[in-house]
Amino acid sequence: MNHGEQDHSGSLPALMKEIPDTPIYCTAAAVKSLEGQYGKNGWNFHPVKTGDTLDIGNGKQLIFVEMRMLHWPDSMATYLTGDHILFSMDAFGQHFAVEELFNDQADQALLYKEAMKYFANILNPFAPFVTRKLAEITKMNLPIDMIAPAHGVVWRDHPEQIIQKYAEWADAYQENRITVAYDTMWNGTKTLAHAIADEIHRQSPDTVVKVYNIAETDKNELMTEVFRSKAVAVGSPTCVNEVLTSVSAFLAFAKTLKFRNKKAAAFGCYGWSGESVKLLKERLAAAGFDVVDASVRSLWNPDEADFAGIPEMVRELLGKENQ
Repeated sequence: MNHGEQDHSGSLPALMKEIPDTPIYCTAAAVKSLEGQYGKNGWNFHPVKTGDTLDIGNGKQLIFVEMRMLHWPDSMATYLTGDHILFSMDAFGQHFAVEELFNDQADQALLYKEAMKYFANILNPFAPFVTRKLAEITKMNLPIDMIAPAHGVVWRDHPEQIIQKYAEWADAYQENRITVAYDTMWNGTKTLAHAIADEIHRQSPDTVVKVYNIAETDKNELMTEVFRSKAVAVGSPTCVNEVLTSVSAFLAFAKTLKFRNKKAAAFGCYGWSGESVKLLKERLAAAGFDVVDASVRSLWNPDEADFAGIPEMVRELLGKENQ
């Protein structure tokens, strides 16, 4: 049992009713999680740690590798000697169904999109653990001909390619991109969002700019765009002294993903009290973003005076404030 989460272990109680004395090899933490979820049933647990082995006959062994916090405390990978297969559990996976099973038979663009989305939304909070674990596995000098994760394709064609990508993604990854994410009530904040995107393109034509309505976009797709970006601009109108609930949920989710080395700016419209921009800046900072000083706060629909504040905010997002 490489992992105790129910998408990995859900059939275990039914299975153990049929083979009750069969040994279960897992980490000590997995014993706790499995008993916590399914009760203490007297299963024949054999806790293992990194470097422990199990002889399975025909001159082959299983070598166990603890993968703590990738992405649960109980996680581990299992390596099969002889065939040189790393059963990597959640690492190197995707939520992606490929009928042909193997990476070389998948649509490559879709495969890498899904692999990055999986990393950004599941493993990015534990990126420092990824870096250390990759170094540890490398030092074990295990020849790897195939990587078989618990989700998605089996990497048989140059499996090192996904290891290299994980090393890159775990290192505070960013591209020359900025994501503008907003929700709106009566389109004023939407108008600001598109004006900000236009200004980013004017000041830095090589920077890719994407604009998303938070309420209309799949949250995992949106967080993948944030993961790819060097900066974000987040907008919300003020609604009863708060930001819109869609934006609040977006920022709460972003905080859990622990993005690093990304700038952020806030903008929004208001009609009464106008707290949204202040709240956005506070929550972006709490989520680990480097929040720029400049912001755009518009009373009712934005007018020329509001648009005039956008260039300075964009300069700060692009790191041009001293130019």
